[in-house]
Amino acid sequence: MPDTATRPLRDFAIHKGLIGGPFGSNLVKADYTESGVPVIRGQNLSGSGFFSSRDFAYVSEEKANGTLSRNLALPNDIVFTQRGTLGQVGIVPNEPHERYVVSQSQMRLRIDRSRTDARYIYYCFRDPAMVARIHARAITTGVPHINLGILAELPIPDHPLPIQRAIAEVLGALDDKIAVNERIAETALALAKAHMEAVDQTVSVRVSDVAKIFDGPHATPQKTTEGPWFLSISSLKGGLLDLAESAHLTEDDFPRWTRRVQPSEGDVLFSYETRLGEVALMPPGVRASLGRRMGLLRPKPGAIRSVLLLHAYLSPPFQEEIRRRTVHGATVDRIPLKEMSNWPITLPAAGVRDQLSAALEALHTSINHVAVENRTLADLRSTLLPQLISGKICVKDAMRVVEDFAS
Repeated sequence: MPDTATRPLRDFAIHKGLIGGPFGSNLVKADYTESGVPVIRGQNLSGSGFFSSRDFAYVSEEKANGTLSRNLALPNDIVFTQRGTLGQVGIVPNEPHERYVVSQSQMRLRIDRSRTDARYIYYCFRDPAMVARIHARAITTGVPHINLGILAELPIPDHPLPIQRAIAEVLGALDDKIAVNERIAETALALAKAHMEAVDQTVSVRVSDVAKIFDGPHATPQKTTEGPWFLSISSLKGGLLDLAESAHLTEDDFPRWTRRVQPSEGDVLFSYETRLGEVALMPPGVRASLGRRMGLLRPKPGAIRSVLLLHAYLSPPFQEEIRRRTVHGATVDRIPLKEMSNWPITLPAAGVRDQLSAALEALHTSINHVAVENRTLADLRSTLLPQLISGKICVKDAMRVVEDFAS
């Protein structure tokens, strides 16, 4: 089947539907408030493509209605990264906010709903071919970036609206199942935290009494689309490891980037620069290298079980220890890694550790189960997406593949 004809992205927008972020002087750090209208920044556009509501900054209603009024985004608008991690995209959700402001590093598209499905455009920008096209057209002077002119001319396969909707339904069904699994994992993690917080008998030990600390590489390899994982600190999400936020490296590079240490099942991965306090448990069956600004704690045999060390790291006392000992640099905040071995960490008393660890391990087994299923679902989505977008596979055939997987 021949590839579908294309039209430039601007043809799918309403009049003046493509806008950029505000001029630098119109939105500065001093404008941020504790609440109000949320600002969509790069961290809200995840590598997986989902719009993330974590770590919002806000501006006042007055600011949003004033100098930022032309930079607003509404539910069903599509937001693209202009500079930074190019290729990121997200659809503005229907809740919990009625409107948003796009930051200086983002651009917004408001589609013509009479001829376009927003989810379809979103999936077009999830296509690896589109991401590669964006990088190929990027302006490389200074920080690589694109502009509204480049974005507006990017080619979009011109499927009829019913086909657009059908494509979005097939791919959306996979993403919906992934989202359900993520909620299952988050619920299990919340239960594990509740188990930990219910313990009233505790002792304080040094980190070095129960674990050995390893540092990750201080550079970044050439990233690839397949091969062993090169983990990112963005993958550390409150105890869970989200591999959609990480990249890959080649088999030839893998020995070099694991020379210091190769993460193994049960290691506690953490960030020591930016995103301080974030941590995750290394799951089974994942072959990976630590990324930049990452370290790991490897439990000492017989001293502590991995899940207990993870939740001790997540506990309020240790999170406060991190805040208290953080070194505030000119560019980034960091943990003084060489001093960390002497930090105190609070653990349940010896008499309750085994029973608590068993309960935590059962919950993390369910987390690992849905994580494995999600990787399979994501692989299936990645296989179907470019074929559906290009017209190389019809929607009925793709639906049959998804139904066969579900059964």
